[in-house]
Amino acid sequence: MDRRAMGNAAETTALEYLAARGLVLVCRNFLCKAGELDLVMFDGPVLTIIEVRSRRDRGYGTAADSIGWKKRQRIVRAANYLLLRNPELRRLPARFDVVTLDNAAADGGIEWIRGAFDASG
Repeated sequence: MDRRAMGNAAETTALEYLAARGLVLVCRNFLCKAGELDLVMFDGPVLTIIEVRSRRDRGYGTAADSIGWKKRQRIVRAANYLLLRNPELRRLPARFDVVTLDNAAADGGIEWIRGAFDASG
């Protein structure tokens, strides 16, 4: 399986996981010049921007470790563009979450990190 297919599979797994916990999908793979947002969902009244990360092994650290400052900045810029294009979403509280999938773990190792970072990166 190539990287793109693995990423799509991880996003689908994360989407199903979050939907089972009551989140509602707004959009998937929002793409703009600033970057890409994997999942945008409502967690009740909160607009939740979700980065999905997956790792086959921990040779280079955990999946969450792979979200550095530059990646967080790209996510924030893409979220700002999403809000610019969708003014009805601007009035909502927003949060940046991360869902990690550790493929080396026996159970698939899904972890949902709420409020993983803020707009300051």
